[in-house]
Amino acid sequence: MRLPALRKVPALEPTELSDVTQRAVEDLLREGESKNTMASYKSALRYWAAWYGIRYGGQIQLPVPSPCVLQFIVDHAERTSDKGLVFELPALIDQTLVQAGYKGKLGALAHNTLVHRMAVLSKAHRLRELKNPCQDPAVRELLSRTRKAYAKRGALTQKKEALTKSPLQAILATCDDSLRGKRDRALLLFAWASGGRRRSEVTGADMRFLKPIPEGFVYNLVYSKTNQAGVDLPENNKPLLGAAALALADWLQASGIGSGGIFRSVRKGGHLGEALSPAVVRAIVKERCALAGIEGAFSAHSLRSGFVTEAGRQQVPLADTMAMTGHHNVATVMGYFRANASVRNAAANLLPS
Repeated sequence: MRLPALRKVPALEPTELSDVTQRAVEDLLREGESKNTMASYKSALRYWAAWYGIRYGGQIQLPVPSPCVLQFIVDHAERTSDKGLVFELPALIDQTLVQAGYKGKLGALAHNTLVHRMAVLSKAHRLRELKNPCQDPAVRELLSRTRKAYAKRGALTQKKEALTKSPLQAILATCDDSLRGKRDRALLLFAWASGGRRRSEVTGADMRFLKPIPEGFVYNLVYSKTNQAGVDLPENNKPLLGAAALALADWLQASGIGSGGIFRSVRKGGHLGEALSPAVVRAIVKERCALAGIEGAFSAHSLRSGFVTEAGRQQVPLADTMAMTGHHNVATVMGYFRANASVRNAAANLLPS
């Protein structure tokens, strides 16, 4: 029974979505996904469409046949042959994809990139409730063997080097008392000391969630990769103490920031600009490493891995470390804990000199 005032509102069909509802669902799905994830999904799907269009001379349609997915794998994965490492993507198609901006460079894809492209295609099929070619036994077996082949020849992507306490102090020493120097010092220490924050968490840091305390600051990380539902947890509160607190206070006082994004671009003349993009965090780490004369494969993630590795070196309890980082997987954290501990293993020194 409907109330008289609601008779002018059209009734919905319970078995199907209206156009308005479908758009609302899509809007919520899009808003609930991180910007970085959305960008990577779009890039992967554009590549699939471009590759398929050139390779098969038509527009890609879902579901994609399993033979097409197998072709994609051998087109982009290197294998050992009598001629050395080869892959099946014709050179002309490879050049066309690079020239059109769908690929960054000529050659086979990195293994991680190939796996990501496959994962995105798989998700596209799952969301549409279509038969998923990525779950085909032949596809799964080929992907598994491909990873093993890369591993046997040592071609899998290696983790970025960790910025532990010593190299971190070296790059902090390159930060002078200019406004940009104060910002970089505060940013690096915020990212490292608060538990090894991810790039997006650093650039998304907002004054609304920063609380001064007698010992320094507490930052309430309301949203993160491991807490995308925004659940209110005690470990969301990340303390910033000691050098990190002093550097942040110095930056806030010098910049005059009282609301909005904490870390902003510094333009000529010391004028503040917009909030930093995640890519800038990587650029700051690389630039400061170069200024400090530190060689190695360092990136923004080096701050996160460096925090965990240093915590392991200083024998910080695993639970305390995970509360700071937000890790849910013990195996992931243990990988960092053990990264530089092998030389200290008593079993490695059974026959001392």
